[in-house]
Amino acid sequence: MRHRNFETIATNGVRLRVVVEGAGPLVILLHGFPQCWYLWRHQIDPLVAAGYRVAVPDQRGYGGSSAPLEIADYGIRALCADVVGLAAALGSLQFKLIGHDWGCIVAWNTALLYPELCTAVMGLSVPSWRIGPEAIDPPGMDDRFWYIRYFQPPGVAELELERDLERSLLTIYHGVSADAPPGTFLSQLGYPRANGLLDVMPAPPPVLPRWLSREDLDYYVQQFRASGFRGPINWYRNMPVNKRNTPELEGRRFVQPAAFAAGALDLGLQFSPHWRAHLEAGFDDLRAIDIIEGAGHWPQMEQPAATTAAILRFLQSV
Repeated sequence: MRHRNFETIATNGVRLRVVVEGAGPLVILLHGFPQCWYLWRHQIDPLVAAGYRVAVPDQRGYGGSSAPLEIADYGIRALCADVVGLAAALGSLQFKLIGHDWGCIVAWNTALLYPELCTAVMGLSVPSWRIGPEAIDPPGMDDRFWYIRYFQPPGVAELELERDLERSLLTIYHGVSADAPPGTFLSQLGYPRANGLLDVMPAPPPVLPRWLSREDLDYYVQQFRASGFRGPINWYRNMPVNKRNTPELEGRRFVQPAAFAAGALDLGLQFSPHWRAHLEAGFDDLRAIDIIEGAGHWPQMEQPAATTAAILRFLQSV
């Protein structure tokens, strides 16, 4: 594994382990669930070579960063304030922000809450930003398994996922990638509610995918052995209140340059057939929507060259 420059940065009452490299305008890369800074390993060097200073944190609850125990410590306002404080600690009054999965939700909300600080925003995989309690209970599916609902009771999902970290991570990574059978993600709704997450996802093949080496998987296991799953899953436990706690964002438009990218088979595009129209309606300056062929939910890993190219095109346009 290539050596990286890590800094421990105090921000908003927590300490974040952050990869900080390069010189130039600050670009912050935010991972989602269940990941860490390592998700962006293929993008850091090209961004540095293009003239940017790149900061890639383990977000709170993950890897080498602080992992508060309380559910309320993972509300959307706190997560956005982490980003702003990180930039300030690096001496940057303004920054460009790129997020994936939950990191995408943080990026969207940070751009809305701090438009004078976040000068450009790009989201990967999650085209919606106002996600509320309706996401927890799909209509008419009270007796069916749904992962967000399963994540709500403290301790239940942690017990399942921490039992065998390698199996858990590999099952999730494969199950939402382009390598999984079509429809795999939403097929969970065909299972009874009493199941666990690993029960409703297909077992990964015995050979690792081309985009995840043994060294990669071992590193992820090491990170989750350190952090556990409580912090990461606490992000989901704030979904009932995040929208209610940011009422000023209702109807607010993105004013800064923006872009969106997702794998052609990304689960984030499967929640609504109207995702594109909804996305386009909220921006004053949406510069690109890139659909990355051959990728599912992990375009940075599954198709790193195409994903990096989409990111650089957007950054260079602003």
